[in-house]
Amino acid sequence: MRIGRGLAAATAAVIGAVVAVGCAPVQARPDADAGDSTTGTLRVWLFDEATRAPKEAVVREAAAEFEAAHSGVRVEVQYVQVDSRAERFKAAFNDPKSAPDVAEFGNTDLAGYVAAGGFADLGADLRSWADARDITPSVLDTAKVDGRTYGVPWFVGIRALYYRTDLFEELGLRPPRTTAELVTTARRIRELRPELYGISVGGKYTYAMLPFLWAAGGDLARRDGAAWVSTVDDERARAGMSRYAELLRDDVCPPAQCAQMTGSSSVQAFAAGKSAMTIGGDFNRRAVDAGVAAGRYAVVPLPGEQEGSIAPAFAGGNLLGVLRSTQHRTLAVRFTELLAGKKYQRKMFDAMGNLPTFTDLQRAVAEGQEFQRPFVTTLTAGTRFVPATPTWAKIDAQNVLPTAVQEIATGAKPAPEATRAAAERMNAAFRS
Repeated sequence: MRIGRGLAAATAAVIGAVVAVGCAPVQARPDADAGDSTTGTLRVWLFDEATRAPKEAVVREAAAEFEAAHSGVRVEVQYVQVDSRAERFKAAFNDPKSAPDVAEFGNTDLAGYVAAGGFADLGADLRSWADARDITPSVLDTAKVDGRTYGVPWFVGIRALYYRTDLFEELGLRPPRTTAELVTTARRIRELRPELYGISVGGKYTYAMLPFLWAAGGDLARRDGAAWVSTVDDERARAGMSRYAELLRDDVCPPAQCAQMTGSSSVQAFAAGKSAMTIGGDFNRRAVDAGVAAGRYAVVPLPGEQEGSIAPAFAGGNLLGVLRSTQHRTLAVRFTELLAGKKYQRKMFDAMGNLPTFTDLQRAVAEGQEFQRPFVTTLTAGTRFVPATPTWAKIDAQNVLPTAVQEIATGAKPAPEATRAAAERMNAAFRS
C-alpha cells in the first residue's frame, strides 16, 4: 500500500485501527447490492494529498467527461484524510446511506474490508473490460482475496536502491550486484567515510527487508487449507532476514541510530546527505530532490542473491473499488474503469508521478523518463505481496517482523530463536 505522497507503504499504526475487522468483522448491512440507478449523484471518496491540486485537476477532468457521457448523473468527490480512513470506512460499511459508491483504498487494507463485506466483487466486470488485460498480473493479484477481485489497481509503488553517484565515483565503487555485495559495499563506505551510514535502512522498515527474504527463496506464510501458516522460520526466510540484519550493524548503519528507523526516516537520512545508499520508492523522489542529495544520486534495481538477478519488491499501491451498498452499481463500475483506465492513469502519472499499473504504460514512462526505468525493471522482474488476510494488519501493528530483525541485528537473540518467536506470534494472529 502507498497512500499520499509522503507515506511509505507500511502504515501499521493506522491499519491497526481496523484490526478488529479480522477478529469480529463489522459486516455490511444485508441491503447491500440492492439497486442500480442510472441517474443521480455518484459519490466518490479519494485520499487527500499534501499537494492535492494536481490530483484534483485530473479527477475533475474525469468527472466532467463522465457527466457529459451520462445524462442526469453528477459525480461528487470527497477527499478523505488518510489517518481517518479506518473510522470512515467502518462507518460506511455500517450505514450505506453514508457510504460512497466508489472509493480509493490501500491494497494492504483490502483483506480487512472484504472481511467486513464492504466491497463488491469486480471479477466479471474486469473480464469484459478491454484495458484489464494489460494490468500487470502481479499487481492485479494485490486486488484479490481468495481468488476474487475487489478493486482495480490505480497505481503501484515499487522500491529500488538509491545511491550517491559522487561518493561512489570518489571511492571507486560500483553499484552492488548481489545482496552480499550490497553488504560489503555498505561496510566499505562506512569504513572510508565513518561520518556516513553505508546505507540507511531501518529495523522498522519491513518493506525494505522483505525483498531480502524473498530473494533468498523464503516467504512470509503459506496456505494450509483455509488457514495461513507462517514460514518465516524456514531456513531460507531466516537467511534473507539475517542478510538484511547485517546492514543494521555498527560498521554499516549502527543499531543505536538505525534499529528504530522506518522507511520515511531511512529515506530522509539519504536525502539529508547522511548515507551513501538507501532503499526507496519511486514515490520518494520529491523527498530526495528536496535534500542535499539532489542531483547527486542514481537508482538501480535492488539486486538479488545471484549476480544479474533482481530482488522481488513489495507491490504497494492503491486500488479503486465499488462499495457493495451502492445503489448505482453500473455507473460506479464505469466511473472506476474510466478513472483507473489507461487514459487517466497516464494523466495521474504526469500530474503526480504515480506509477501506472498497465504494462504498456509502464514501458512508455520508462522509455520517457530515465528515473522510472529501475522501478519498471523491478516491477517487470516480478513483485510479491503480503498474505491476503485481515490478520496481516494485526501482525504489522504488533511489529512482529521488525522485532525479529532488531533481535538478530543486536544479538539479543540468535536468528533461529528470533524467527521461531516471530513465527509463533504470526500463527497466533492467524488463528485469532
